[in-house]
Amino acid sequence: MQASVHAFDPISLTGSVIRDDGVLLPFDGAAFLTSGLRLLRVGQRLTVEVDEDRVTALRIVGIEPVEGGA
Repeated sequence: MQASVHAFDPISLTGSVIRDDGVLLPFDGAAFLTSGLRLLRVGQRLTVEVDEDRVTALRIVGIEPVEGGA
C-alpha cells in the first residue's frame, strides 16, 4: 500500500506514516533497516508493507527490492 512519511527520528530510526485513507501507522528501526534507505523526509511517498496495523517494510514508490543482490 502507499503512504506518506508523517514523522522520522534519524537517531532511533523510528517514525510513522499516513496511509492514503488517513490512518497513522508506526514503524520501528527494524522496518526502516530493511528498506535499504539512509534517511526519510516528512511527506515522502513510500510503498509500505503492513502486518496488524504496524509497518514491517518501507520502499520508495516505484522501486522494488532487488532479488539476489545487485
